[in-house]
Amino acid sequence: MKELKHPWGTINMDWVIGIVPGGKENFNALLVIADRYSESVWCLPCHKEDTAMDTALLFWNNSISTCGTPKIIISDRDPKSTSEF
Repeated sequence: MKELKHPWGTINMDWVIGIVPGGKENFNALLVIADRYSESVWCLPCHKEDTAMDTALLFWNNSISTCGTPKIIISDRDPKSTSEF
């Protein structure tokens, strides 16, 4: 796979689960998005029970609306990242 050499061209996406619930919504997981070009990382609070649609909306509302659509998304092929994207 050829990586794109510009911001937000290639990103990694994965989840961190098992964190202590916190915030007024009792978030218990993080969606971690890393831009491979700039090495910036976004940690978006979420719930481990979130559906693929919840994850797609979280991704859309917090990253695509700000940075645009990445050309390449690298993930661990979790159903949350493959069924709604």
